[in-house]
Amino acid sequence: MNITRFDQGRRNVLISAAAAGAAIAMPAMAGAAQYTQGENPMSSSTFTTRDGTQLYYKDWGAGQPIVFHHGWPLSSDDWDAQMLFFLAQGYRVIAHDRRGHGRSSQTATGNEMDTYAADVAQLAVHLNLRDAIHVGHSTGGGEVTRYVARHGNGRVAKAVLIGAVPPIMLQTDKNPGGLPMEVFDGFRDAVVHRQQAFIDIPSGPFYGFNRPRAKVSEGIIRNWWRQGMMGGSKALYDCVQAFSETDFTEDLKAIDVPVLIMHGDDDQVVPIADSALLSAKLVKKGTLKVYPGLPHGMCTTHPEPINHDLLAFIKGQSLTASAQQGREAA
Repeated sequence: MNITRFDQGRRNVLISAAAAGAAIAMPAMAGAAQYTQGENPMSSSTFTTRDGTQLYYKDWGAGQPIVFHHGWPLSSDDWDAQMLFFLAQGYRVIAHDRRGHGRSSQTATGNEMDTYAADVAQLAVHLNLRDAIHVGHSTGGGEVTRYVARHGNGRVAKAVLIGAVPPIMLQTDKNPGGLPMEVFDGFRDAVVHRQQAFIDIPSGPFYGFNRPRAKVSEGIIRNWWRQGMMGGSKALYDCVQAFSETDFTEDLKAIDVPVLIMHGDDDQVVPIADSALLSAKLVKKGTLKVYPGLPHGMCTTHPEPINHDLLAFIKGQSLTASAQQGREAA
């Protein structure tokens, strides 16, 4: 697999994009009364964590649970195309707004990966989740990685990382291929000026709308802006450090369940060379699938192939030929 273009000028692409939405992070949450599977097939509610944070979540259907973790600075609404698809396939689908994001409390503290994962652990206990598949995009992929490694024993069947930030995004002595701090300072500046920046990010690199011949969707851009503007500015600001500086290397090594790693090779937000290709070497039971030409937000722009491959992985079926190519590239 040719990944040269990610190494050439990727810093310029991201810096000039004023923090092209480093997506991610999943939510923490849960609901009011104890859930009995099948009791309430279409519900949404809030759950109060031990530190008093209210987390909004959706819990639809019955069957094997699939938990979706969204990216920065979005909400559980970013998973609409997947939630409806898997609900129709007979699964119980759950998604939540991470603390500080969406409809959850606009937290001043706890906006870091350890607390995000602990929130998810409380959600899993509250909703009595067993044999669950956890799917995370971007920052949400980091949240899934930490949760499964540290809290998922006996509750998690499989994990999926899509355009995810692990192992670590920031350039360090141990990670020379990472992105420099000024990229993430750009993300923080985007939060301060989010009224305009949260239009610019989805209009450009996040969905690949800055590429020649891209089919731009004004509705997708406005929905991204809507979700980003719902979150608390302090929480979104803090989350930049969480998704850029957290090192997930040991978490990836500790995961014992099967992991599917999905990544577009034209991801301008989380470049594939320093993320998916490295993560695939660290997990014990990993499958890497690379999507030629697809952007960071491919779950929204190209839901059909993503949903098809997710379903195949969940059912234990073979993926298409490009999955094998991905393993060879790793």
